[in-house]
Amino acid sequence: MPVIIGTAIGALALIAVLVSVIAAVLPGSDVPSASCGTSAPADIPLQYLDLYQQAAARNGIPWTVLAAVGKVESDHGRGTGPGVTTGTNPAGAAGPMQFIPGTWQAFGVDGNADGTADIYDPADAIPAAAAYLRHSGAPTHLEQALLRYNHDPAYVAKVLRIADSYAVACPPLLISGSERGTAAVAAASRWLGTPYSYGGGDLEGPTTGIGLGTRVMGFDCSALVRYAWHQAGVALPRTAEDQWLAIPHVPPDHRAPGDLVFFQGSGGAPGRPGHVGLVIDGDRMIEAPRTGLRVRISHYTSRRDLVGYARPGG
Repeated sequence: MPVIIGTAIGALALIAVLVSVIAAVLPGSDVPSASCGTSAPADIPLQYLDLYQQAAARNGIPWTVLAAVGKVESDHGRGTGPGVTTGTNPAGAAGPMQFIPGTWQAFGVDGNADGTADIYDPADAIPAAAAYLRHSGAPTHLEQALLRYNHDPAYVAKVLRIADSYAVACPPLLISGSERGTAAVAAASRWLGTPYSYGGGDLEGPTTGIGLGTRVMGFDCSALVRYAWHQAGVALPRTAEDQWLAIPHVPPDHRAPGDLVFFQGSGGAPGRPGHVGLVIDGDRMIEAPRTGLRVRISHYTSRRDLVGYARPGG
């Protein structure tokens, strides 16, 4: 349940690397991948892994620590004890991240925009836990934050130990990026969680477009990457198809942070892509996916509709 602590500064240095792409914009920096090896996916359900990574990126904290909290609190929602899916545990905590009612009232969020902040829904509970950890001092004072999450020093040590094991199971996949490319990634990351809105988004940020038949403030896919690269000083065409036709292509083994990654998408074709995202690292991208979803971090290398890559600015 929410309370928090920390030690093991050496382990934290390794963990912090995994979120550096969102936290910093440095010339020629190396950007790590959170693509995991065999042990982490076997332990963390894919739904939870995506929620941990997205919530951690938005709050600038290591996703490995957030996932470790979820492991200790409820085994990523699989715990069979009281309070995980209904009711409360003997300490009065509830949900997969084990919030006490007062803390949930202060930090509970409607993470999936379904109209309800549900303490038992991981799509709401996980971003709430990330926000609470950041409010409590993470990542700078990570142990203090964990000790506020749970006042037992042994709890903090256990969370850090599990987080370290996740970091080892997800070794960095390094690819080098330019200053402009990392600037574009940082600009796009500021809008994680923003609704997808067809026709929405301009050079200044989200604008009103269409979403589920209503007017919604947000981005569509091509507007998001156009906005991101505008912040890095490079002008792009408006649509994914025009971007693909206008920007120099790069081979897959030369892709870098900030590159555009194209997909056939809805109604698209290999020569006329219908969807575009922004490469973060060797396996992740930021994208505005489709109506009903929000700007998110997702995996791209395994997608069968992947068309190719292009690099703004040449």
